Amino acid sequence: MTTLASVPPTTAVTGPPARFRDLLASEWIKMRSLRSTPWTIALTIPFVIGSSAVATLADNAARSGPADFLPYNAYPPAGYWTLILVASSIGALTVVSEYSSGLIRTTTVAVPARGSVVLAKAAVTATLWTAVGTVISTGSFLVSQAILSGRHAGVPLTHPGVFRALVASALLAPVCALIGLGLGVLLRHSAATMVTSVFTLLMLPPMFSESERWSADANHAMVSAAWKRLVQNWEPDPGSLGYTATVPGSWLVYAIWPLIAVALAVLVVRHRDV
Repeated sequence: MTTLASVPPTTAVTGPPARFRDLLASEWIKMRSLRSTPWTIALTIPFVIGSSAVATLADNAARSGPADFLPYNAYPPAGYWTLILVASSIGALTVVSEYSSGLIRTTTVAVPARGSVVLAKAAVTATLWTAVGTVISTGSFLVSQAILSGRHAGVPLTHPGVFRALVASALLAPVCALIGLGLGVLLRHSAATMVTSVFTLLMLPPMFSESERWSADANHAMVSAAWKRLVQNWEPDPGSLGYTATVPGSWLVYAIWPLIAVALAVLVVRHRDV
């Protein structure tokens, strides 16, 4: 009868916990390595800026005369609805791609602090799409005003209403990207996340009119409606039967949506298995 030799217990070798800047670097590498990200951004920028050029060229009312800022030439809804769709989709893929590939398990083993991982993803996503949104917003304004200058109708950046519209259009991209990221963490499925993003950001707002108070409040709480109000540079018609959103309220919508999306994502990952 043989005697089993006792095996001394192994001592687990643990390294220092990952710092937040290490998580940022890791998430940037992941995002940059997604093939869809650079191609999508490279196609979206000229498309949205081009839509501004097309809208300005097609506007027969933008003739020579007293110069005034025409917000829906510089920032046409069609082009910026596309930006909403693209930004929210790429924000969702930042998370969903890890769940579909199983990489999220490796990430959570390496970094048990799941909330920190989500916050790092959100920080990288917000930074990238703020840069993209700034390029698109500035390019849209410059292209539209270059066309209007040929008709002696261009305006400078210091013209009333221009800077607010430029900032609102630039921030639209990171706001929608963070909402997409939050939905991606909650749903963890590509198709479901994208359908929910499209429905929430694009299809839901038109369902609420501004003729009734409750319906107008629901409409004004939507991101796309807040963007339209911030871009708009004219005051509400006192004789209008509809309810108009306020500028401070629209900025508040911009802040609340991504904060809630990221906060829910952090809360969920801390209490749910991957």
